[in-house]
Amino acid sequence: METGNQTRVSHFLLLGFSQDSEHRSILFCLFLSMYLVTMLGNLLIILAVASESRLHTPMYFFLSNLSFVDICFTSTSVPKMLVNIHTQSQAISYAGCLIQLYFFSVFFGMDNFLLTVMAYDRYVAICHPLHYMVIMNPRVCGLLVLLCWFIISWDSLAHVLLMRRLTFCPGTKIPHFLCELAQMLQVACSDTLVNNVFMYVTAILLGVFPVTGILYSYSQIVSSLMRMSSAGGKYRAFSTCGSHLSVVSLFYTTGLGVYLSSSVSHSSQRSLVASVMYTVVTPMLNPFIYSLRNKDMKGALRRLVELGVHGGPQRSMVQI
Repeated sequence: METGNQTRVSHFLLLGFSQDSEHRSILFCLFLSMYLVTMLGNLLIILAVASESRLHTPMYFFLSNLSFVDICFTSTSVPKMLVNIHTQSQAISYAGCLIQLYFFSVFFGMDNFLLTVMAYDRYVAICHPLHYMVIMNPRVCGLLVLLCWFIISWDSLAHVLLMRRLTFCPGTKIPHFLCELAQMLQVACSDTLVNNVFMYVTAILLGVFPVTGILYSYSQIVSSLMRMSSAGGKYRAFSTCGSHLSVVSLFYTTGLGVYLSSSVSHSSQRSLVASVMYTVVTPMLNPFIYSLRNKDMKGALRRLVELGVHGGPQRSMVQI
């Protein structure tokens, strides 16, 4: 561990996929197409919710926020990765790395929080249907989202400020396609004890509590469904949770895959593939999951596309 040289490095080297020169064109086209599909799919969800009055409910309010976060989440890493693959460059500036680290942490945490809030929304809707609109009124929904932004923004800022106190050797190589917290701590040249303690404490607090909230919400939902006598009522109630359960399973399964691949295997390629799953694949699949399993969303998207194809935005605005 070298502490004598305190000169701050000007840049890092993101190894990522830029070393795989044989498949460079294939990787570039693959990630570009996935990024465009992610942007288009999530943007359509936001526009459908905004344009369809029947979707102006708490569930779709949180869904549109999730789509916005997914767009930002993917945009923190994929554009830089595409540039690196295309130019075969591995460099990222010190400031750029910290900025990427901050926003990546913010949007990853917001995904986690929003999924928890959406589980709570389904719990209230199914277990307390008569008081649903009173409990989940617009003010409460807005405050819940703002609280999530507030907590995760300060947590991410604390990680970045702690990262600034560390020193890195010139030419430091990060075996990833983005500046991820755990990877940066591994390549630091100074003592990372404080950073690691803070990282694990916040990971437990901001990870265990949301997961516990989701598990509790669905345990209450299942308990409520078991007391229903009508099979049709059970199906209608639980069908509103199907999309959310699929997204939750995908998000936490891929996140767990990243953790296991980095702790069990020392192969950087396996870790990269696992990271792609939750940084690129999951945000891309979310719009498909919510639109394919939801009749109201499919109808809103169909009308939105028809308006765009037939050039009817003016007529739609008059009706609204």
